[in-house]
Amino acid sequence: MSDKQKTIAEPISFSGVGLHTGSLTTVTFRPAPVNAGIVFWRVDLPDKPAIPADIDHVVDVSRGTTIGMGEARVHTVEHAMAAMVGLGIDNLFIEIDADEIPNGDGSALPVLNTLMKAGVVEQEAERKYIVVDRPVYYRQDDVTLNVLPSDELKVTLTISYDHVAIGTQYASFTINQDTFREQIAPARTFCFLREVKMLQDSGLIRGGSLESAVVIGDDTILNDELRFPDEMVRHKILDLLGDTYLLGRPLKGHIVGVKSGHEKNVMFSKQIKKVYFNGHEASPLKDYKISSMRQKPALDVNKIMKILPHRYPFLLVDRILSFDSWKHVTGIKNVTVNEPFFQGHWPDVPVMPGVLIIEAMAQVSSVLTFTAQGEPNGQLAFFMGVEKAKFRRTVVPGDQLVIEAEMMHWRHNAYKVKAVAMVEGSVAAEAIMSFSVMDAAS
Repeated sequence: MSDKQKTIAEPISFSGVGLHTGSLTTVTFRPAPVNAGIVFWRVDLPDKPAIPADIDHVVDVSRGTTIGMGEARVHTVEHAMAAMVGLGIDNLFIEIDADEIPNGDGSALPVLNTLMKAGVVEQEAERKYIVVDRPVYYRQDDVTLNVLPSDELKVTLTISYDHVAIGTQYASFTINQDTFREQIAPARTFCFLREVKMLQDSGLIRGGSLESAVVIGDDTILNDELRFPDEMVRHKILDLLGDTYLLGRPLKGHIVGVKSGHEKNVMFSKQIKKVYFNGHEASPLKDYKISSMRQKPALDVNKIMKILPHRYPFLLVDRILSFDSWKHVTGIKNVTVNEPFFQGHWPDVPVMPGVLIIEAMAQVSSVLTFTAQGEPNGQLAFFMGVEKAKFRRTVVPGDQLVIEAEMMHWRHNAYKVKAVAMVEGSVAAEAIMSFSVMDAAS
């Protein structure tokens, strides 16, 4: 069996109505180069912003999984992402002219059939997996989701509803193209009739109908017939596959769960990321295990000081772990009790000032202007503005800030990034930052 990365052979489109927004949408799938990953493009918006399909760009989980960057959003991506799991697609550009993937019949078949019609082709690069070599456990309330070591992707799930038409359902599948196409992809989303009014009042299911979902009444199913006796648990497996593929790499592991939903799927995926990526973005260039993060830094502090103009006490970057010039950078700031600002903020309850967290994020972001070899290019990035800054948790002595900055768009003399600072895998601060680029001699 081939383990090459895959994309599609040719561009292909399909149209339909979004389940929740009711938007009429045309989606065009285009081949993407190796290591590109899955990227959505909102072609109806100015500058056609790109939204990488990854777990850090999930912005809402209300009855579906929504990804976004800045003001751009794409709703209900889970069925499309699940289809890519089923077909083994690693790299794909998805152009969308509205804010939600067409729902079709509420299953993954519309996307699956469209992609199969385009044809799936191998690429000249090996697939890179998240190889589960130690368990990851997630539990909240009565929901448990675990992933265990396995040589292949397998999902075992139990759901339980206090309703005569569903009750308790159990299913277990080894996921490959055949089982996904025949046993998982046709399973439709479902909702209870009693929830419809509430969802409509919340601005959801504007495009819903008996043709787009399984609707469950007080004591029976309103649709003519089910596609499987256990269609509901199969659809929950479909959602789980789509949500976990937002990790950016295919899993080799056995997911075992009791109950699930988009919010819990996303939190579970973040737990996997915390364990296997140590808070860093999944790189398409390597299989990630815990040991993979023990690597020589791309830039140590001595090299950083040859490039950045900042000096004590205002140099707030200790290492650059990785960077891709003008695309993405990851750096760290080790916060110690010896930081001079702790003398006044505050002596009895030392907390790193939010403005200095923003400054550390800006300094890491400025590394994006370096050459691919990590050398200065005769230019300096000047911090010009900050938008949508949010602080999620305090940063105290002993913490390590892991800062990631991703290029949103740029031109010859300015650029804008999305930056996130994390502590132990949880977000401490995030912001959109603007920079002006000037010659160092100016």
